[in-house]
Amino acid sequence: MKRLTLMLALALAVAPGLTFAQEGEKKAEHASETTREGEKKDEGHLEIWKWVNFLILAGGLGYLAGKNAGPFFANRSASIRKDMEESLQKRKEAEARAAEVERRLASLESQIAGLRAESQQELAAGAERLSRQTADDLAKVQAHAGQEIASAGKQARSELKRYSAELATALAEQKVRARMTPGTQDALVDSFVRDLK
Repeated sequence: MKRLTLMLALALAVAPGLTFAQEGEKKAEHASETTREGEKKDEGHLEIWKWVNFLILAGGLGYLAGKNAGPFFANRSASIRKDMEESLQKRKEAEARAAEVERRLASLESQIAGLRAESQQELAAGAERLSRQTADDLAKVQAHAGQEIASAGKQARSELKRYSAELATALAEQKVRARMTPGTQDALVDSFVRDLK
């Protein structure tokens, strides 16, 4: 590629020099318009130089193109072919990834449906477990309340018996005191002392 560029630059550098030579001859031709015969001769020489210049330029370009164009185009074709193969490979990889993503999305929907069903079952089981636990707790509370009520009833009855005994004792004491006279007391003490003997 560098050689091709160098040769083209050389050919382009030589071509203006030849063109200047042709222009110089044109000026000389115009200056020497003294005779027609000289003009025809100059035109013939000028025409020959034009063809020589063209042949040199065409030959140089043909040589450069023949020498460098084949490998350049072969390398370029190989590079394009390689790029096409790489792009085809990348396209296949991208299609495989897209298929994998679509497969995952399809399985994701079924997984979501499964999770929903599972969560609904767990929710129903939790609600049932909670209602059973609430019923058990309520039964325990009712049993405990019944025991406390029974205990409170026993305690109330016991206190009522004690109170009624104290009341009966107090009433009995009042009645005994009301009936007790000094003579009755002496008789009781004498009876007690006799029993002791």
